[in-house]
Amino acid sequence: MSSPLSPRLLRGGLILIDPSSGAVQRVISLQYNPETLSRTLQPQTSEQSGTFSEALRLNGPPTETIRLDAEIDATDQLEVPDQHPAVTASGIHGQLAALETIVYPDSAALIHNNLLASLGTLEIAPTVAPLTLFVWSRERVVPVRITDFSVTEEAFDASLNPIRARVSLGLRVLHVGDLGFGDKGGHLYMVYQQRKERLAAGAATGSLSSVGLASLP
Repeated sequence: MSSPLSPRLLRGGLILIDPSSGAVQRVISLQYNPETLSRTLQPQTSEQSGTFSEALRLNGPPTETIRLDAEIDATDQLEVPDQHPAVTASGIHGQLAALETIVYPDSAALIHNNLLASLGTLEIAPTVAPLTLFVWSRERVVPVRITDFSVTEEAFDASLNPIRARVSLGLRVLHVGDLGFGDKGGHLYMVYQQRKERLAAGAATGSLSSVGLASLP
């Protein structure tokens, strides 16, 4: 049993918000925090070579990608079936569906668009999905797009409902170049970048001697 003085463990997760109003539509917290999280930043540099200064120019925020593996396990819930009837009836289908439907267009919108097509509408706008936020501590709340999603189901109950699975998520951070400064997601990205800058400003800095130099050559 954990001590009441132990710090509360925060969970990572995803939040779906209305892209116009910013209203929270769904919060999906990870059952277990992944042991590792990999990130890649690709700088957006100038491709021009007119002057020497072009090599130092940044055209915008870097393209940041995030990859993580999340585990979902119903073993504990199945030990007390009366408290978890949904898990007893269908395993972790519900938890998987909550994640998977992020990359599905809304079925009602699909039906509506099909009706418009049958009436001869020439131009039908693609459905607008909720804005997805990836949350990994208070310092890292960023708008993202899911770029790839894979599920490995590892155990099943007697009715072949999955009861344990590993979900691999690939995410691309959406910045102001993608969303614009006036967008709710663009605002959240700028908060994320500004927090990085404050953290960097507060980090300890080295000296020339720490890298073996008395002065620059």
